[in-house]
Amino acid sequence: MSEAAQNLANRISAALKHQGGGSSDFDLNPGTVLPEGRKLRPAGVLVPISVTGNAPRLILTKRSSALKHHPGQIAFPGGKVDPSDTDTCSAALREAWEEIGLPQELPQIVGCLPEHETVTGFSVTPVVALIREEFTVRPEAGEVAEVFSVPLAHVLDPKKYIIESRRWRGTRRRYYTVPY
Repeated sequence: MSEAAQNLANRISAALKHQGGGSSDFDLNPGTVLPEGRKLRPAGVLVPISVTGNAPRLILTKRSSALKHHPGQIAFPGGKVDPSDTDTCSAALREAWEEIGLPQELPQIVGCLPEHETVTGFSVTPVVALIREEFTVRPEAGEVAEVFSVPLAHVLDPKKYIIESRRWRGTRRRYYTVPY
């Protein structure tokens, strides 16, 4: 691994030690009434940071518009934990392989961010990993419409974020975006 990639891994690892609590889709929508006794389904997403070029880039997907959950959204590769998965990290790695063709041995896992609760009933663990080598991107046609990357510096800049909203299930729902 290059010195720059190792420095990035060290900075991310140090930052993960100082993380706060979890988050949810309800943070910007405090009036949401959640059903009693709801059970969240565990899920893992890979936060793949490519360190193969001049500057680190975050690999993202655009989900197929035909999907039941989160159609057309920009997302990290990932999904629910299957019975064959040992934990959320293994689920994130398996899903990244299935969705974008990322070989499971390629990511260097740096750590995990706090869980995020989605409006669709998932408890998502983001797994941060460095991708040190190029790989052949292979989008899974039924789930992924597009695979692309953005500069990591762009998504780490809080000034780039805005709050947008739309009507969803009869109410106005607010959410963060980071246009690029």
